[in-house]
Amino acid sequence: MNDVGFRSQRGPILISLMVTTGLVAIDATILATAVPTIVNDLGGFAQFPWLFSVYLLAQAVSVPLYAKLSDTVGRKPIILVGIALFLLGSILCALAWSMPALIAFRAVQGLGAGAVQPMAVTIAGDIYTVAERARVQGYLASVWAISAVVGPTLGGLFSEFLSWRWIFFVNIPLCLLAAWLLARSFHEKIEKRRHRVDYLGAALLTLSLTLLILAVLEGGQSWAWNSPQSIGAFAGGGLLLAGFVWAETRAAEPVLPLWVISRRLLLSTSLIGLGVGAILIGLTSYVPTYLQGSLGTSPLVAGLALATLTIGWPISATLSGRVYLRFGFRTTVLLGMVLVIAGASLLAAFGGRPNLVIVGLGCFVVGLGLGLVATPSLVAAQSSVPWNERGVVTGTNLFSRSIGSAVGVAIFGAVANVIFAAAGTGTPTPAAVEAASTSVFIAIVIAAVGVLAAALWMPDVRANALPASARSAPLPADPQQTDAD
Repeated sequence: MNDVGFRSQRGPILISLMVTTGLVAIDATILATAVPTIVNDLGGFAQFPWLFSVYLLAQAVSVPLYAKLSDTVGRKPIILVGIALFLLGSILCALAWSMPALIAFRAVQGLGAGAVQPMAVTIAGDIYTVAERARVQGYLASVWAISAVVGPTLGGLFSEFLSWRWIFFVNIPLCLLAAWLLARSFHEKIEKRRHRVDYLGAALLTLSLTLLILAVLEGGQSWAWNSPQSIGAFAGGGLLLAGFVWAETRAAEPVLPLWVISRRLLLSTSLIGLGVGAILIGLTSYVPTYLQGSLGTSPLVAGLALATLTIGWPISATLSGRVYLRFGFRTTVLLGMVLVIAGASLLAAFGGRPNLVIVGLGCFVVGLGLGLVATPSLVAAQSSVPWNERGVVTGTNLFSRSIGSAVGVAIFGAVANVIFAAAGTGTPTPAAVEAASTSVFIAIVIAAVGVLAAALWMPDVRANALPASARSAPLPADPQQTDAD
């Protein structure tokens, strides 16, 4: 049993978590606008997609490992390690001399992000009650909303007036500030005992996920789906994943306990997270391309239209606590999925008649829906377990979103490529862009219906039916007075 304590008010901790989340949020939005400048400077146009793929890969495979470690050694050491890795990766990226070097250093950044984002969410779940967590998750989501506007703007300004290297240098003061705030404000009291590290499980999980995510990300892009590389990556990843399951049944302290997928609530919320990741990547990848290719809007205007999604999300996430406290978690998620389907259907219906206002409205409605889906499902999962399992549960939920994004990239890319190939032109015409984007929007609607099915299968858990330890804040105000989870 682990007891946790903190000396100071929760406000400074929340501020530190928002700054820490900002590291990942800004980095996720600032790089895209600088890619043309980076390619002009370093070359390697054919390799630049790896700047995003390798980051996503490193982040996804490391999340389960950090999550398990946080349940044994505490959240603070893990998130500080993540900030340190992110800082190191940012410095190396800023000094990169070639595209391969920049890609390798982006992997270091991804390893840091794999600790930062889930630990921030987990700490928020530790120090706030069920009634408060929705509002707090809304604050964290608002960081992404701000970054959706600030990131592309800074990326464009740095690329045009300074140097693309400043998009990485800007992370240095943010990392130092986040680490200082966390070290100063957040204090844990962890039960000291010997732990048996599951090295075999960690290695098998990392290798299997690396192969499988690599196969999904690069299939149909770098190689054909039926190529020896694709078949070998899927087969090798599957065999290693089977070996991981076998190892976890024999490990004293498994890195990813199998009970995570044996409990209906946790499995259903993970499936919901999988769909949320796919829907997000579909919209963020194709809405800007759709507007630029069909209407000829500037990248900034297209980015602002997409930003309505990240504006709607924190608004509804903040208000979702009132809804799930009154009607339950499943009802809240179902309401959110109705909005998601409505917004995605609006985009699909008007795909052949591009309109900036309609796109912005559709994205905003989808964002409102996702705020009622992602936050309540995560809070429900977190609140169903004690402190020493919360890191794994949070990490699994966010890991599911990463996998959903990776799979979504492959599926939506394949859908769009079929349309572009049928058009038979080297440069996609506005009509081809409209047709491909409409097909992607329809695929997003189908994915949303799948998430709705997972939400219907989710147990109807009411916040007032949770154990008292889950409904109240598990962190005492005085580290000398600790309550057991």
